[in-house]
Amino acid sequence: MKKFILDLDTGVDDALAISYALGSPEIELIGITGTYGNVLMEQGVRNALAITDLLGHPEVPVYKGLPHASTKDSFEVLPISSFIHGDNGIGDVAIPDSDREAESEPAVDFIIDAAKTYGDELVYVPTGPQTNLAAAFKKAPEIADQLGSIVLMGGALTVPGNVNAWTEANISQDPDAADYVFRHTKHATMVGLDVTLQTLLTYKETRTWRDLGNAAGAFLADMTDFYIKAYETTAPHLGGCGLHDPLAVGVAVDPTLVSVHPINMKVDVEGPTRGRTIGVDERLNDPHKTMGVALGVDVPRFLDEFMTRITNVARRAV
Repeated sequence: MKKFILDLDTGVDDALAISYALGSPEIELIGITGTYGNVLMEQGVRNALAITDLLGHPEVPVYKGLPHASTKDSFEVLPISSFIHGDNGIGDVAIPDSDREAESEPAVDFIIDAAKTYGDELVYVPTGPQTNLAAAFKKAPEIADQLGSIVLMGGALTVPGNVNAWTEANISQDPDAADYVFRHTKHATMVGLDVTLQTLLTYKETRTWRDLGNAAGAFLADMTDFYIKAYETTAPHLGGCGLHDPLAVGVAVDPTLVSVHPINMKVDVEGPTRGRTIGVDERLNDPHKTMGVALGVDVPRFLDEFMTRITNVARRAV
């Protein structure tokens, strides 16, 4: 059974990613590492603890990660992030704080320890900036070869970014960290806007959760309805909300959900295209590809898996 670490800036789609992982019997979620982005790192950790409790999984440990980008001294949540995810990151829905605290071990050390312990069994799924993983790679370079695989939500190769014409939001938070990971990974799959904006959720699906009649179902429905409402302003042409982070978890569980283009990748860190995810021209003809970019997705099958797994988790929650 694969061991999973989710690295989250726990906003709405991160919360759905947690739910998807908890509903996947093929894997064991051994930990959640907190990062910044949709919310401050501390708020994201609070959300992760509260959500795992609400969904009936208080056994999942949560670790505090780095609170800002590798090239900065601080972090402030952007107004657009609050508009999309709410001030508390989970659609401004109030749920009880957990009685638990984050683990005392820092997230970077937990990542290193897990890579050394589980090796090829470990799947690391970052759905925010890659600051924690880059720091782990720099602190213990050997784990780049030991860690089984990385499935990240971020980037855009064949479509425009959602920050500007070339930059996706997660990559934009710390392009330097993402570039370091891209250039040093043994193998990573990039699940970016190329596919995540093809997987959409509507109010019809959230009614399924509301109809469960319990606290977990109401939370998922209220939180996701907030997210869908934001999309009606930011991307009305889509007709729903993008399932960015849950798709990354889905691909980590079942890689056959997507078709992948093998390529050696980098992130531009200088000049006007800073934050662009693109192929490394010097390695274009290198037969050894260290990354794959998801360019096609089986939308009906993913949406069925998404609804089935998350609904089952919510139904079982007390």
